[in-house]
Amino acid sequence: MTSPPGLRSEFELIARYFAPLTRGFPGACDLRDDAAVISPASGCELVVKSDVIVGGVDFLPDASAGSIARKALRVNLSDLAAKGAVPRAYLLDLMLPASIGETWLAAFAAALASDQAEYGVHLAGGDMSATPGPVAIAVTVFGETPLGRIIRRFDARAGDGVYVTGTIGDAALGLGVLRDGAAGLADDAAAFLLDRYHLPRPRVGLGPRLVGLATAAIDISDGLVADLRHLCEVSGLSGTIAAAAVPLSEAARAALALDARRRATVLGGGDDYEILFTAPPDSAARVAALARASGVAITAIGHVSAPAAGERPGVRVLDESGQSLQLAAEGWTHFGAHAPG
Repeated sequence: MTSPPGLRSEFELIARYFAPLTRGFPGACDLRDDAAVISPASGCELVVKSDVIVGGVDFLPDASAGSIARKALRVNLSDLAAKGAVPRAYLLDLMLPASIGETWLAAFAAALASDQAEYGVHLAGGDMSATPGPVAIAVTVFGETPLGRIIRRFDARAGDGVYVTGTIGDAALGLGVLRDGAAGLADDAAAFLLDRYHLPRPRVGLGPRLVGLATAAIDISDGLVADLRHLCEVSGLSGTIAAAAVPLSEAARAALALDARRRATVLGGGDDYEILFTAPPDSAARVAALARASGVAITAIGHVSAPAAGERPGVRVLDESGQSLQLAAEGWTHFGAHAPG
């Protein structure tokens, strides 16, 4: 473990900025050891997920320390939510360039402290190193689900309905505002879209309540169509969704009214961090009750079915007349093209 040039030693940095983030989690031992102990509650098992975000790829180079910290943690919490898991703890690995100073590090740690309080999770350990490249952050989260009840992405069944939480496309449209400006868009709409891009809202309160209802689930990070395709491929099914049913915020509707071509961004842009899940065809009333109880909008957008003979699992998006839409790109991939921002 090494600190970037210009910073005090890594042990001093850990003691000052990160050891306080472990308070309330005894297994971290105040970061005085190089390993943590995580024991699941009785009748539960641990769910583990790791993700990396990199400057210039997953966030813009001029993003604030606080927004980077929140995104690094929240994108991982979103994965736990889609598994039906309650978050418990996380590991943090920081790769920092020489340009980073303690003002940045203090703001980064303060943002983590705020999110820990909001989501009920604690730092359990990690590592820190200098890098000649951009800021890179790896987070590994640990959550709990009842034994044997984790929601997988590969257990969807033919005939299940397809549902999404919240609204879709806001973050991708917000990235478009950052890149291209907000010509014609009202200030409050542009601000809403930008906020959705900078600050994901993982559905950690709703996710565990999907256990016993959802047959399969995935969080929407790569894009609605791409992530439904992921779910369908591993479940051996095909998905059909109606573009008109995809839930949109008022800000997104305003953006589409200015340029209908942005529909491709909505369907494939990514960074929504909402939950896409399947549920049996007789579950509509239970889903509606869950939406009311949780205060989170849940919208039916389609269904999954067995592929036709000789066809591979896939996804069809239907327009208002029932015709298949052709999308230039279905979502983000780190090693290929992605939907326009």
